[in-house]
Amino acid sequence: MTEFFAESAWLADGWARNVRFSVDADGTLAAVTPDADPAGAERLQGPVIPGMPNLHSHAFQRAMAGLTERAGGSGQDSFWTWRQVMYGFLDRLGPEELEAVAAQLYVEMLKAGYTAVAEFHYVHHDPAGRPYADPAELSLRVVLAARRAGIRLTHLPVLYAHAGFGGTDPTGGQRRFINPVERLMDIWDRVAAATRGDPRVRLGFAPHSLRAVTPVELADALAALQERAPDAPIHIHIAEQVKEVEDCLAWSGQRPVEWLLDHAPVSERWCLVHATHLSGDETRRLAASGAVAGLCPTTEANLGDGLFPAVAYSAQSGRFGVGSDSHVSVSPVEELRWLEYGQRLFHRARTLLAEPGTPSVASRLWRAAAAGGAQALGIEAGDLSVGKRADFVVLDTDNPALLGKADEGLLDSLVFCGNVPAVRDVAVGGIWVVRDGRHAEEDQIRACYGDAVRRLVA
Repeated sequence: MTEFFAESAWLADGWARNVRFSVDADGTLAAVTPDADPAGAERLQGPVIPGMPNLHSHAFQRAMAGLTERAGGSGQDSFWTWRQVMYGFLDRLGPEELEAVAAQLYVEMLKAGYTAVAEFHYVHHDPAGRPYADPAELSLRVVLAARRAGIRLTHLPVLYAHAGFGGTDPTGGQRRFINPVERLMDIWDRVAAATRGDPRVRLGFAPHSLRAVTPVELADALAALQERAPDAPIHIHIAEQVKEVEDCLAWSGQRPVEWLLDHAPVSERWCLVHATHLSGDETRRLAASGAVAGLCPTTEANLGDGLFPAVAYSAQSGRFGVGSDSHVSVSPVEELRWLEYGQRLFHRARTLLAEPGTPSVASRLWRAAAAGGAQALGIEAGDLSVGKRADFVVLDTDNPALLGKADEGLLDSLVFCGNVPAVRDVAVGGIWVVRDGRHAEEDQIRACYGDAVRRLVA
């Protein structure tokens, strides 16, 4: 056992004092004891809260953050014009660059308080669209980056076969993404073999979107997954853009979330990423399904997507988590803040995502997003209780935003005061990955990242 002692810790049933954490060799909390004796335990240097799972990441996009903020020369900029820039950026991305960018991103995530990440990975082939000698080359580079950084990873190989609804042919810009079901499952099998026995790596699956897979391909892929891993997480982009909703209506006569709920076995295993544009009935049905809504407020704002109906969804006990997606921001506090602020701007009222019994908005948001994120990643995490992974964050109470604050006031200040997460130390599976605000390998990882970015943007 590894023993830790915190004078203050936010447990599953609220704040507690003098808490002793016993962590077994697998990185699982074997005992959580309030009002305990600190003898023989490592004393933690601040209040302890559960780490935040990041449920949606496209790692390579960290290197292009900030490069798409100039107005285009013709027409109105949108998600669709941003996507064309993204396709062009991929022309230079190779395995070494991807690994370097992902490692840098994952260090940034850890320093911000994310302790796990779901990597929605759709770049499979070389810049000409040819499979690598090892078809899982780029997936395995992501795994290497996660291992080096020490973050917990749920890897999601993405099935991407078409450019639009009804099986339209892919465009040239999508050549690096395209696989038939059988070849995608070959990649899945290769990653499964390479990560078997690694407690920090979980393997799931992601059909990219309803526009990128046909109903037959979706059914075939889900059947293949069921044979391999019947409990694996399943993620899908859905209803992110108004045009996507309109195109789905033209193709099927139904809205995207409506179609998915009617034609796929949506359950607690599923994460519906974005789900921005929902009807009232879709909101109700998504909440009732037990699936997680994967919300990425900073990316959704950056791309001009729209606002998820969080107030109506929360009123029906819908589950959600947050992700940094395109990584224009790598901060769980900013995702949670903008989740609440978007609703305040829309409804012109305050403290909208609090709930009865939890008047602290930040407490409710962190608790719900940590639980929803853990569910979406398929990991035993999200709170500090026996049987959960020892993934935790020690807050920096010397940060001016947290001075003099305690308990719910501490969380409210963490989320709503300042832009830098007030994180001192971070542990994943009871192993320190950030100490005193620094990652042990951050200088070397940043140097590799700098070299990669200079090549990519030259």
